Amino acid sequence: MRLTRHPASPVLRPNPFNDWEALNIFNPAVVFEDDLFHMLYRAQGTDYVSRIGYAVSRDGVRWNRLQEPVFVPSGEAEARGVEDPRVTALGGRYYMAYTAYGRQGRHPDTGAAPSAVTPMYAVSNNLISWERIGPVVEGEDNKDHALFPERVGGRYVTFHRRPPSIWLAFSHDLRAWTDHEEILAPRPGLWDGKRIGAGGPPIPTPAGWLVLYHGYDEHHIYRMGTALLSLEDPRRVLARPAAPILEPSEPWEVKGDVPNVVFGTANPVVHGVVYLYYGAADRVIGLATAPLSDVLAWTIETGR
Repeated sequence: MRLTRHPASPVLRPNPFNDWEALNIFNPAVVFEDDLFHMLYRAQGTDYVSRIGYAVSRDGVRWNRLQEPVFVPSGEAEARGVEDPRVTALGGRYYMAYTAYGRQGRHPDTGAAPSAVTPMYAVSNNLISWERIGPVVEGEDNKDHALFPERVGGRYVTFHRRPPSIWLAFSHDLRAWTDHEEILAPRPGLWDGKRIGAGGPPIPTPAGWLVLYHGYDEHHIYRMGTALLSLEDPRRVLARPAAPILEPSEPWEVKGDVPNVVFGTANPVVHGVVYLYYGAADRVIGLATAPLSDVLAWTIETGR
């Protein structure tokens, strides 16, 4: 199975008239509420510092965006940027997972030094004004976190990544995270054989939590795939197909700031259709879709 790219893709591009988003726009969060699509997106200007902007759309394709970012770096832990938002609506509030990129250590993807990454959460009542909550973990190269849209067993659940695998952690208050456990690992010889990480928040279905995740192989080509986790115990993997559902093939996915990348960070379900928003070559934002029923059936049938 393959997702279908929207013919208008890429649906959001850099804006050369705004310095903070003039170079790259990628890796967005998208929430659909009250018949509107709300997007929080990562943007870079010529200083290469990541900031987060906001855009809104009626159809998920044509966007109106604010001229100033809604979330910007604060302090040394975020000195080099706030990256890769993933937003979950839960209990009447919005929770944003984002990566703080600081000045110590090494960036896990680029190896650049000095730097440091910390998986952080922030909360908002309106998607514009954000209050920082705190980290999932500290002192380790860790990112690609996303909050489940429902509590499980009375606790919040988050994905995070301890390289090279996807992990889960649980919390009663979104501040202290415990019971960390690896649930998905790379599969040598396949498209996700080198490193993997979570995409957007998992999708609840009667069959389980449907997960869209990214991975890359020894050629460093980023693709998207699916997995299915148990509703009652998301540490149990029920299905994981061997084939990806999206891989870079369009010129704007193959060539960019980082070549050969489709990196999904949002997968809202709108009227029974999965809308996968993804960063393409770390330069623009693409959109690919498929009926939720088809994605779920294919995951179950080919992933046992």
